[in-house]
Amino acid sequence: MTQTIAKKISLYDQDLNLWLETVIAQLKSGSLENLDIENLVEELEGLAGRDRRELRRRLSTLLEHLLKRCYVESEYDYAGWEITIDRTRFEIIGILSQSPSLRNYVNSDELFEEAFALALRTVRKNQGYKNVDFPNNWKFSRDIDDILNVDFWEIL
Repeated sequence: MTQTIAKKISLYDQDLNLWLETVIAQLKSGSLENLDIENLVEELEGLAGRDRRELRRRLSTLLEHLLKRCYVESEYDYAGWEITIDRTRFEIIGILSQSPSLRNYVNSDELFEEAFALALRTVRKNQGYKNVDFPNNWKFSRDIDDILNVDFWEIL
């Protein structure tokens, strides 16, 4: 007879929500001796990365709609693009007010270049914009306060 030894599955692997509730309760009560430090660190690192990814995604969406609003002549679409611009700006402002240290990240050239490249690729892939001459480089201020407040289409 072959004996199988079952591998013990951790609470973290069984039920993430229950694990989170357990860790929170342990932290609140000061019961640190059985705290699952390894997975806690992994989750905290994931949270930090999630916020950076969210900022990159939202900045890309914002730049995409700013590009459309600045360079596509379609009065029919202006209102929709401006609504998306306002909503996305509000979402970015919310992220930055909750985590002000992310301002350094959002002001980095690397993040801006990644977000702009994605926005440019997205608008150029759109079949409806084949005749639009989108610039290869962002022609306006890269300062996050300007990006969150200036209606660049009024500058053109």
